[in-house]
Amino acid sequence: MARNRPSTIEQLPPDILQQLQALLRDPRVTQLAATHQINAILEAEGHQDRVSKSAVNRYAVRMEQVGERLRQSRQVSEMWINRLGAQPQGQLGNLVNEMLRTLSFELADKLMESELSEESIPGVIDLLKDLSLTAMRLEKAASENVKREAEIRKAFAEEAAAATESVGREAGLSAEGVQAIKDKILGIAK
Repeated sequence: MARNRPSTIEQLPPDILQQLQALLRDPRVTQLAATHQINAILEAEGHQDRVSKSAVNRYAVRMEQVGERLRQSRQVSEMWINRLGAQPQGQLGNLVNEMLRTLSFELADKLMESELSEESIPGVIDLLKDLSLTAMRLEKAASENVKREAEIRKAFAEEAAAATESVGREAGLSAEGVQAIKDKILGIAK
């Protein structure tokens, strides 16, 4: 069931919310001190609303839960990547994967806070599935591009090695010298 009104923390202006988040990340700042500092900022900027210690505490607890889920997800992902030997190809793949991870956690957070209605949940889930499918296709395309590039490099090296062999023999190089040059060229392609 959806909440009737947003919390005082959710109603904070974005810049003040960012300041609260920074204060809560600082281990030297207590929640009580953060509450006082945010209320002082609100007063200085002429805002009528204030935040309570309990609202700050609920927000901090919720953010810690989200952070913990994110840390667990990353640990599980790293474990499977290491176990299966999968390596995302390139920065685009990393970016898309990070976006999907973030969206998944935002969705989970909204579900925990009951901010989604029964009508909106199927659309959000469909969007997440579509994004996941897109990420999978991008990773597959990137992997195919890497394989194709390796095949092109190998073919070029083989042609260069063959050309080196004929030029080397014409120039009077020994068979060992020609072979050493060919090995070097072919070794670069691997």
